[in-house]
Amino acid sequence: MVFLFYEVLFFISFFLSIVYVYIWKKHFDVNITAIYLLSPIAILGYYSSEQADSLDMALLSLKLCYVGGCFLTFFITMCIFNLCQVEIKRAVRMGAFLVSAALYFGVYTIQRRPFFYKSVSMEQVDGKLRMVKEYGPMHTVFYVVVIIYSLVGIGTILYTFMKKRQVSDYILALLFIPEFTTIVLYFWNILYGRKFDLTPSGYVLAQLTYLFITHRMSLYNSGEMVMETLTQNGDTGFVSLDLKGRFLGANETAKEILPELRKLPMDCSVARLSALDKTVSHWVKHFNEDGPVKNLFAKRNPDNPDEDKFYIVDVNHLYDGYKKCGYQIILRDDTKNQQYIRLLDTYNDELAQEVDRKTQHIVEMHNNLILSMATMVESRDNSTGGHIKRTSDVVRILIDEIRKDDVFGLSEEFCSDIIKAAPMHDLGKVAVDDAILRKPGRFTDEEFEIMKTHAAKGAEIVHEILKDTDDESFKVVAENVAHYHHERMDGSGYPEGLKADQIPLEARIMAVADVYDALVSKRVYKEKMSFEKADAIMMESMGKHFDKRMERYYISAKDKLEAYYSKLD
Repeated sequence: MVFLFYEVLFFISFFLSIVYVYIWKKHFDVNITAIYLLSPIAILGYYSSEQADSLDMALLSLKLCYVGGCFLTFFITMCIFNLCQVEIKRAVRMGAFLVSAALYFGVYTIQRRPFFYKSVSMEQVDGKLRMVKEYGPMHTVFYVVVIIYSLVGIGTILYTFMKKRQVSDYILALLFIPEFTTIVLYFWNILYGRKFDLTPSGYVLAQLTYLFITHRMSLYNSGEMVMETLTQNGDTGFVSLDLKGRFLGANETAKEILPELRKLPMDCSVARLSALDKTVSHWVKHFNEDGPVKNLFAKRNPDNPDEDKFYIVDVNHLYDGYKKCGYQIILRDDTKNQQYIRLLDTYNDELAQEVDRKTQHIVEMHNNLILSMATMVESRDNSTGGHIKRTSDVVRILIDEIRKDDVFGLSEEFCSDIIKAAPMHDLGKVAVDDAILRKPGRFTDEEFEIMKTHAAKGAEIVHEILKDTDDESFKVVAENVAHYHHERMDGSGYPEGLKADQIPLEARIMAVADVYDALVSKRVYKEKMSFEKADAIMMESMGKHFDKRMERYYISAKDKLEAYYSKLD
């Protein structure tokens, strides 16, 4: 009867191990695998012990039995720790294994050493040949260790349940079954073990229980299986290197992205192939120097740029526990995003060009409007025909000379603004009475005082015209040109009597152009002055009427100015 019982348990255990092998996946817990490996061996020991007809065979069967007693309890306890997400130190795990190994060494030395059994012999018991043994000290230790493993396992399960960790109650209940059964069988064996040892049934129950647990954990680990599938067959490439840059492996996607990987033997440095040295080695070097930085890798198609492929490259350390052991390079397909960005950039460029064209058109309309207003004002003044156009050209000539040797540090924006603002300098004359503005002779003192108001009036008009413009720098320059172009360096000018650097630079430049045009142009009240006489007045006025620093630029521009006015004649 006992023989048949052990025989049935052995075949059930062996069958369950076959089922486990069939459903095995590489992410399964190694402790569970050990349970299915050792359980049939231990039960085989009980099965063969019932047929033992000699002491040697009985001892061999005994040693197979204790494979389960010494090691299965260890692996079951370690499995409980893992499934309950309780982390134990590597040294503790190793120490527990060494205790189990030491116990089994005691079993191995039975009959030669009195550690586990003091004595052992074969005798007829109830008409059957059985082993009679006298227990040694290590056997007591064995029972203590088994009890400790069982109590630790149960305690861990209860601790996990009480702390409400992210562990299924279903899994905890399944884990509890073999642990509780171990305690029950322990007391059974104390009372009835000499006649009928039920320990093998506990092993089979553990196998059956862990089969349910394994099936359930496979469902929990579906995310890992999906990740594994993506790793092997997805759009993401993975390349692994050791800390010395030697190739450890890559998935098929990575080999398609970097075909040179197919030529590289395992454990060879990626720097061995120039193409990989320029890519993989460069990424790792960049990572070591600058930390985690995303790189963009472009795989060009010279025959068809539309088929270019782009990949985002991430480099991170590989870890063995807490220890860095290499590098993991991840290449994610980013082609669609890059194509979208390229399309967006093209669209933005075209849009920017269109905006520039529209803006330029608006600016031209704005400038034409200003020029038209200035021309309208000038048409009311019989004495200044063509003055706006000529002074604007003179300002341009002076600016060209200043920019050759610029002591003022003029910006491109300032130079453009003053040339554009020059036609606005006399807009204030629109507020002067026609009787004064169109007077053919010289002004009286009263008339001249009225005429001088055109400077301040001009600044007000320019301010109103440009108050809604976004071009703040042009607005300031235009107002200053209109307001202060009659100011003098010695303070004798108008409308505010400013001196020296109190006068804005744009107004000082405008003053030179305004006065020079007035000297060499014909007016209703005078003939035009010769270049020589005008030049003498201009030079004499440097430092008094004009900024002394303008002298060098006026002199360098003089030939161009004379040529310009000669051409007008």
